Amino acid sequence: MGSALSGQCAVWRPTGSARPPPAPHGANPRSADYCRGVQHPFPFVPPPGSPLVDVIFPCLNEEAALPWILDRLPEGYRAIVVDNGSTDRSAEVAREHGALVVTEPRRGFGSAAHAGLLAATAPLVAFCDADASMDPRDLPLVVDPVRDGTVDLMLGRRRPTGRGAWPLHARIANRALALLMRRATSLKLTDLGPMRAVSREAMLGLDLHDRRSGYPLELVLRGNAAGWRIAEVDTPYSPRVGRSKVTGTIRGTIVAVSDMSRLLRAER
Repeated sequence: MGSALSGQCAVWRPTGSARPPPAPHGANPRSADYCRGVQHPFPFVPPPGSPLVDVIFPCLNEEAALPWILDRLPEGYRAIVVDNGSTDRSAEVAREHGALVVTEPRRGFGSAAHAGLLAATAPLVAFCDADASMDPRDLPLVVDPVRDGTVDLMLGRRRPTGRGAWPLHARIANRALALLMRRATSLKLTDLGPMRAVSREAMLGLDLHDRRSGYPLELVLRGNAAGWRIAEVDTPYSPRVGRSKVTGTIRGTIVAVSDMSRLLRAER
């Protein structure tokens, strides 16, 4: 296992994973993009006037939460709100608060997340729920280690801030899936939370196919297979605004577990 980072963040390299070949002069051998033949300097530096991070918010009927979320983005971060069939004013509210709005008519978390990835232009992308359960001001917790080249993919490990933030049935399902993921990958991860950060080019290079709830897990599985350094760090998790579509409902949790279990079976 690799060395620990500062604070509560630790990095692991999967047991037995192949290391990249020696880097040519001037290339960073710890870069996720170098592992797939694309080289760029660390830390990531965007062109003048361009965002460092595009934050992708898959969105379905979140007009009540969006103003708070979009007003809390750190400097240098741009919001991409992907409207996934909202029947409220989510798209209009997002535009009013300065977000780039992308319309994705194909329902599914993966469809919305991938549409946002394709629309992104910043060197780094981050993903965050649009329901105010996670504070965008915490995004540097997952972004900074990727920006600095310390890790290739950083995940937010949810830490509930109060009762009702993370329903019991969803917590149990997440724990079971995390156990199966650890067995399949040897990664010492405990959560598949919605906040994460990664190089845009590196993620595009994985050519993810899932367009449902398995999309976040496929990112971890494919990144692990590519030899990425994957880590997690504690991030606060609060009760969401409005009605939950996935983890807040038993049906949504069952669908998510089914999608992810299918991907894990394929890894065996």
